[in-house]
Amino acid sequence: MARNLYIAGIEPGSGKSLVALGVMELLSRRVRQVGYFRPVIPSQTLPDNNIRLIQNRYNLNWAYEEMYACVHEDAQSMVAKRSTDSLLKSIVEKYKALESKCQFVLCEGTDFSGVSTAFEFDFNADVADNLGSPILLLVNGSRKTTDDIAAAVELAQESFESKGCSIVATIVNRVATQHRDAVAKRFDNDHPGKNPVYVIPEIATLGKPTIKEIAEELDAQILQGAAEGLYRSVNDYKVAAMKLPNFLDFINDGDLVITPGDRADIILGSMAATASDTFPKIAGLLLTGGLAPDPQIRCLLEGLRHSSAVPILQVQTDTYKTAMNASDVRPRITPGNERKIAAALGIFEAHVELSQLEKQIDIVRSTRRTPIMFEYELIERAKSQRKHIVLPEGREERILRAAEILLRRGVAELTLLGNPEDIFGKTASLGLNLDGIHVIDPLQSGRLSDFASIYYDLRKHKSMTEERARDTMSTVSYFGTMMVHTGEVDGMVSGAVHTTGDTIRPAFEIIRTPPEVSLVSSVFLMCMPDRVLVYGDCAVNPNPNAEQLADIAVSAAETAVMFGIEPRVAMCSYATGISGKGQDVDKVRQATKIAQERRPNIKIEGPIQYDAAVDAGVAKTKLPQSEVAGKATVFVFPDLNTGNNLYKAVQRSANAVAIGPVLQGLNKPVNDLSRGCTVTDIVNTVAITAIQAQALK
Repeated sequence: MARNLYIAGIEPGSGKSLVALGVMELLSRRVRQVGYFRPVIPSQTLPDNNIRLIQNRYNLNWAYEEMYACVHEDAQSMVAKRSTDSLLKSIVEKYKALESKCQFVLCEGTDFSGVSTAFEFDFNADVADNLGSPILLLVNGSRKTTDDIAAAVELAQESFESKGCSIVATIVNRVATQHRDAVAKRFDNDHPGKNPVYVIPEIATLGKPTIKEIAEELDAQILQGAAEGLYRSVNDYKVAAMKLPNFLDFINDGDLVITPGDRADIILGSMAATASDTFPKIAGLLLTGGLAPDPQIRCLLEGLRHSSAVPILQVQTDTYKTAMNASDVRPRITPGNERKIAAALGIFEAHVELSQLEKQIDIVRSTRRTPIMFEYELIERAKSQRKHIVLPEGREERILRAAEILLRRGVAELTLLGNPEDIFGKTASLGLNLDGIHVIDPLQSGRLSDFASIYYDLRKHKSMTEERARDTMSTVSYFGTMMVHTGEVDGMVSGAVHTTGDTIRPAFEIIRTPPEVSLVSSVFLMCMPDRVLVYGDCAVNPNPNAEQLADIAVSAAETAVMFGIEPRVAMCSYATGISGKGQDVDKVRQATKIAQERRPNIKIEGPIQYDAAVDAGVAKTKLPQSEVAGKATVFVFPDLNTGNNLYKAVQRSANAVAIGPVLQGLNKPVNDLSRGCTVTDIVNTVAITAIQAQALK
């Protein structure tokens, strides 16, 4: 069964709480541990009604704070500051914490107020994408014609699908009762391969606020009224400004009468009308101006038979303001209102084919893997078995900022190299907290002599002297690499201020490769908007021969597996299959054959052009029988010139996140940073290095 479902409405007032109740009822009968999550809630101070409703009805054991990520004000502030990615990351982190405790999580989308429909659509699509959740689409059918509803459904489906979202089903809610059947006939739920559309009619019980809802929204004091009376629906509002005889001609069943608290005539007349068999029954009284009835009137009310069933509320605002506030109260399904809950579940189950919806939830899964999802997975995997990583560039500001993040999130144990006074002085000036970090100065370390001796033994066949070995080991890159070699740390990340050669040359000399690997190579993890691809070699080997190219392919496939990517390897060239000739194509063809023989269990295709590797339409024409063409996940390029240019072109033109280079083929993990790297790049690379160390263990 799928792990989650995201309810997304395309406009306010769609009735998400009704649908959430219906789906939770369906899930709770079949799944033992169901979670409920809202990415954004309206207020920090007022509890979210829908979370309280679901939590209370289904006895969810999760803490209230676990069931949402942030509040509207904070979310809108982050969006205004162009920090949408940070907002999405915080939502994913909170969601994943809840998901880890559940078998299934139902997510209810946002209901921003004061933002555009287009913005809310984009935001919900992005959240669903990053949670890896298929969508249950909700369309508001209130006050729309059949044609309007059909157009709204078609537009909403196309819009979400264009964003790469998977749609489980569509629910059209709040359709006028007389139009419900006509709307339902416009959608053929029996059509094979078509997502079903369910049509739910509007019912009066759910479309009206209750006395209790109005009391809570207006912060009213309840002067009298039995508990059951507070759940009366308010059909309309009547402001009493006339004399009593004239006013009585205007009241109807279910009216909430709004009047100043000193209008004894209206108060008594309204209560008498409710007790009478000849007048409509009002829903309640709302007294304004902070005025309470005189003691004699209160006494009289208490003596009236059945008067306690009619709620009387009091507010501080004047009559005009009170009437405006009351009319703005949106109807809700609140915890404890069994009448509304029963009505909601009844109407949902009467018009939604539950068995069909259940199958849809199970069948439709989101296959998208966004950059934020992938980065989150990296951090969580690294945290699952913490490794010790050395960062040689201990005074670099980006390294220090990344180190604080890594320590706070518990990603890895860290050692910085450099002068401790300099490092902690820089840390203090930046306002960072690096409690728990290790700092080693290679020049003052007792390990310098031991490391120099080990290095001399490794390189004496290359005319290395003991004096030069000591000088070499005093540099941070060599010292850090030797820490990895001797097992004092599990991996190294460097390159923020050093060249690629400074970082990887010590690894070539000291850590080296396993016997079955002929060379060290690199890959970039290319986080596209909806998936993660592996590109290699884009950073190390200028012009590999066929044997080396096969080695790169095998290593890249193994790296893909390490990071949860099913390897389907495309050996890229300017020709596909047998269509091209020439030295360069022949090299790729030979490399493909070698790689296939070495790893017959891996799907490897080559030579193949990039378009045939990624585009199913092109693949059908050029290599129709291939298991790789059109769905490749690992791309091996014939030389560094091709690989480096292509990854940068895709990164810039497709707005992809390029994580790497990730070095592969070493006995122990060492990874290189770009000198233009960001703090996030450093955090991700440390996590990758830790995961590589986990795999080696």
